[in-house]
Amino acid sequence: MPRRPQSLHRRRQHLRHRGGRESHQYHPGPGPDGALTFSADEEHVLLRLLDVIVPPDGDRGLPGAGALGLTTSIARTVQQTPMVRPVVEYGLSTLADLARKRQPAGFAGLSAQEAKEVWQEFAATDQFFLPAFLFLVYSSYYQHPRVVEALGLEARAPHPKGHTMEASDWTLLDPVRDRAAMARARRQ
Repeated sequence: MPRRPQSLHRRRQHLRHRGGRESHQYHPGPGPDGALTFSADEEHVLLRLLDVIVPPDGDRGLPGAGALGLTTSIARTVQQTPMVRPVVEYGLSTLADLARKRQPAGFAGLSAQEAKEVWQEFAATDQFFLPAFLFLVYSSYYQHPRVVEALGLEARAPHPKGHTMEASDWTLLDPVRDRAAMARARRQ
């Protein structure tokens, strides 16, 4: 028995409406568990790297980035921006390889100074990982409540408390209003 001819898909038909959590036809979405996890090696490199980038500052009472447990925050941000994921994975694996060249145990066997040297060596040659990773680290670090409090700020959103604003001088808008009247006069 021959197959029945199938109609063409029209514009408003949903091709993947039964896809189940799939965000797009060509992008299957985050998967069943929805959580990005780093491998054990990547996570160890990440923890050491966080302390290299943002070391603790005892004078000001600021903790190091590695002590705050920012890996989950960074993983969540990487998951929300899928274009960053290959860059972060590339950078962490390359840093792990550079560390293994110096020490067979990898980043775990490096001293703090050697880890800093590996980071500086990699940062001097790479142009993709550094900006993306620094944005992830700094945004996660400066949003952490302990850091915000150590900086002397309140750990809350800036607006809901209701900051008062100064009264405005509405006469500053007079030149703009006059221009609008001139434009209307020209059209007529």
